[in-house]
Amino acid sequence: MSDNTIRQVILLGALAIMGVIGVQSYWVMNTWDIQQEEFDRTVKIALMRTAQNLAEIDSVELPTRDLIKQTASNAYVVNYENPIKISNLEHYLSKELQDRGLILDFEYGIFDCSSDEMVYGDYCSVGEENTALKSSLPKYDDFIYYFSVRFPSMPSHLLNRMQLSVLFTVILLFAVLFSIYCMFIIVRQKRLSEMQKDFINNMTHEFKTPISTIKIAADYFHKNEDIQNNPRLSKYTNIIQEQNQRLNNQVEKVLQIAQMEKDNFKLNPEPIELNQFIEKTLKGIEMKIQERGGMLKTRLSNASMPIQADRLHLSNILSNLLDNSIKYSKEGIPEIEVSTTQIGERILLEIQDKGIGISKEHLGRIFDKFYRVPTGNVHDVKGFGLGLFYIKNIIEQHGWKIKVNSKKDIGTTVAITI
Repeated sequence: MSDNTIRQVILLGALAIMGVIGVQSYWVMNTWDIQQEEFDRTVKIALMRTAQNLAEIDSVELPTRDLIKQTASNAYVVNYENPIKISNLEHYLSKELQDRGLILDFEYGIFDCSSDEMVYGDYCSVGEENTALKSSLPKYDDFIYYFSVRFPSMPSHLLNRMQLSVLFTVILLFAVLFSIYCMFIIVRQKRLSEMQKDFINNMTHEFKTPISTIKIAADYFHKNEDIQNNPRLSKYTNIIQEQNQRLNNQVEKVLQIAQMEKDNFKLNPEPIELNQFIEKTLKGIEMKIQERGGMLKTRLSNASMPIQADRLHLSNILSNLLDNSIKYSKEGIPEIEVSTTQIGERILLEIQDKGIGISKEHLGRIFDKFYRVPTGNVHDVKGFGLGLFYIKNIIEQHGWKIKVNSKKDIGTTVAITI
């Protein structure tokens, strides 16, 4: 994943998080406002009924205007215009509030004209014990005779009625924190991946010098007459050359993949006659198959098949696929068939073998980088798990398609659509 992609992911993630937080905040605040409006409406109805009950007992008329005023978010005053008995007020207040489902603590007071101050009534608690601290209730200068009611536990009462909203908010908070943590992990993994790539690239480049030196020395030994006349030394020289070439191929593969993963990777397509190119490539591999007692068949179309492809990478694709068919053959005896077919404007290139095959559970991951099909305790097949990853990426760079069909112990068919 490129740095630009990482930045885009983080930016979009940050915008999404801010958007979700904004929507959730609006929803919670809107729910709070609705609950508070409903609470105010219910309280005013209960206070109006309380005043009406008191007026009936005292046989007085209530004011027709400005009966109830809200002095704070949780405090109210009721204009009565007549002396009020505390015992009657507490009784009717408790009854009317409970009838309307407002079972919460409240405190009340009555204004005393003679002393020109509020006379505290009591703190009425819905709990078994009243341990609340009593507080003074402020005066309200616009009324002459009135009583005041305050609900200290109103915020907690509203929160209890918003339990679902609070639960979703907590869940969202955990989701946001997890998303931020994931972004941090992505950035950290990206940094570690860059360090790993730099290390592998530097390491493989450093390998090129000793590999070249070993190749020069091995070629010199191989040409020496004394070594050629000594079967044992000649055999060792051949082993050195083969293993050096194998190591060089692996290093080249890593470098090619590193180059391919860079943004500036480009193919160099040129006109190629596919059938002729395949025949030329197979000449070097056919000898290797025959040495193992195997068989290589070709079933190439008679029609001319000109294509546009990068010669080097196309050669690597064929070599890697055939090499896999050889490595994973049954009992080391490969049976391989290479065929080309013209299908309309497309060309189907197939490489089919009768090797050990791949089980269905591993077939979906064979193109993953560094993935190798498990072989238990058998380690006779070497490699880094880069070959098919390289092949798939090069094929996609060309705009082609690749498909693999395989059955365990029956064989594998690789189909490339050009």
